[in-house]
Amino acid sequence: MAKHVLVTGGAGYIGSHACKALRAAGYVPVTYDSFVTGWRDAVKFGPLEEGDLADRARLDEVFARWQPVAVMHFAALSLVGESMKDPGKYWRANVLSSLTLIEAAVAAGCLDFVFSSTCATYGDQDGVVLDETTRQMPINAYGGSKRAIEDMLRDFGNSHGLRSVIFRYFNVAGGDPEAEVGEFHRPETHLIPLMLDAIDGRRPALTVFGSDYATPDGTCIRDYVHVSDLVDAHVLGLKWLEAGKPSEVFCLGTGKGFSVREVIAQSRAVTNRDVPILEGERRPGDAAVLVSGSTKAVSTLGWTPKRAELATMIADAWRWHQSGHYEK
Repeated sequence: MAKHVLVTGGAGYIGSHACKALRAAGYVPVTYDSFVTGWRDAVKFGPLEEGDLADRARLDEVFARWQPVAVMHFAALSLVGESMKDPGKYWRANVLSSLTLIEAAVAAGCLDFVFSSTCATYGDQDGVVLDETTRQMPINAYGGSKRAIEDMLRDFGNSHGLRSVIFRYFNVAGGDPEAEVGEFHRPETHLIPLMLDAIDGRRPALTVFGSDYATPDGTCIRDYVHVSDLVDAHVLGLKWLEAGKPSEVFCLGTGKGFSVREVIAQSRAVTNRDVPILEGERRPGDAAVLVSGSTKAVSTLGWTPKRAELATMIADAWRWHQSGHYEK
């Protein structure tokens, strides 16, 4: 009998890759998406249910129709800058909608829940290798909203037996090695696709925000995880719950990160093209070093990142960038 998994945000960057990984693992991913930021062209690996997470009646229909064994929750607004300017939008879209989803799942008896959270719940803890025990101190509505959803999952676990696996991570990069799906945001805010746009002439240059940080080359250091490795972890989290194991939290990262100039240098090596650069001022609130470890995910969950090299992430992103995009 087919095991359906409800994937919220399955038409987005990470969600679409998760759907492919779920199908490869023998599940039927059911995408639930409102297409505020997702793409219909990205829904390739299972059925689609269009709807808003705030619509409880629609969610109830979908749970009744597919009777999923679990929820994999990616759908969220995720622009940090926007969340600082319009926090209400984030609390409404992320927190209230997630509450509606969790209540619908519990009412349907779907009590296994994999949640895609963020290391933004830790706030600005510069120069520390973050792990699951690090104190959470979010400094913007995006991080705050994700932290609130984590709290919600814990509370519904205590009251209704909902079991969850939560993943926290920083920057997701790369793309499906077979380029069936990839990263395609409008507008684009992530370093690697912005850099590839500059290489390709789709934008005049890549702006480097600050070159006087206390790092080896003066630019910010950030952690990256390949999207394929990330979604593999989510599938392992699902299997963890299917095996009857308790709720858990896992961080996913390299533990060292890469500087902006390292990313630029690797892109030159991979694409054999120069990156046009503009030197900009520091952005308010940018920390020098933000990295996360993944020791617990490796030892407890058995996660083995296969595409963790920066050159691999850029090569996979470049492959998609050259030929892949969504029309609708």
